[in-house]
Amino acid sequence: MLVKNWMSKNVITIDADDSMQHAIKLLKEHKINLLPVIKKGKLAGVITDRDLKKSSPSEATTLDMHELLYLLSNIKVRDIMAKKLYTVPSDYTVEETAELLLEKRISGVPVVDGKEKLVGIITKNDIFRLLISLTGLGKKGVQIAVQVKDMPGAIKEIRELIRKYDGRTASILTSSENTPDGKLNVYFRIYQVEKAKLQALVKDIQKKGTMLYLVDHRDGKRAIY
Repeated sequence: MLVKNWMSKNVITIDADDSMQHAIKLLKEHKINLLPVIKKGKLAGVITDRDLKKSSPSEATTLDMHELLYLLSNIKVRDIMAKKLYTVPSDYTVEETAELLLEKRISGVPVVDGKEKLVGIITKNDIFRLLISLTGLGKKGVQIAVQVKDMPGAIKEIRELIRKYDGRTASILTSSENTPDGKLNVYFRIYQVEKAKLQALVKDIQKKGTMLYLVDHRDGKRAIY
């Protein structure tokens, strides 16, 4: 899961000498919340909707509309952009990028190649998109979470049960985080299992491990058991 496969490649940028008014226009027009800032052809910083809000006149201002527009047109991007620049290479993993965003409390970062040239941008929204893809949520169906012994064949046995009930597996995620020693949490996203067969499948799965939960996304509804 490399950044280059999930980043946005059509990057909207702004020049450091452009006005704050132009930055506001670009963010609204393209429905984005982060703009890489270019100075003399090189990446110099980023500006976000948060930077713009902090620098905008208070709602209590006594300026009229013409004065306000004049003020915004004279504030330069270079004066309000975030000068502490974080970037990631295109061969960074998405997980490493998510860790950086969380640690620095930022919404996204520019992506650069080996020559520090801007090649894309990756944001929290791109990571959310990846999460949805990995979990197979687009298939809807049913997610079953079960805790099993961390041993060869444990996951295979449950997959065979799913096939036995004519089910298809959209995704399988595993984690040993916060589990007892020797245990593994496994999350199956399955579909095409008939409603009449689901309870029987669950009973068989419970013979293989401890059911943590079941979330049913079929029929445009959401039910949890």
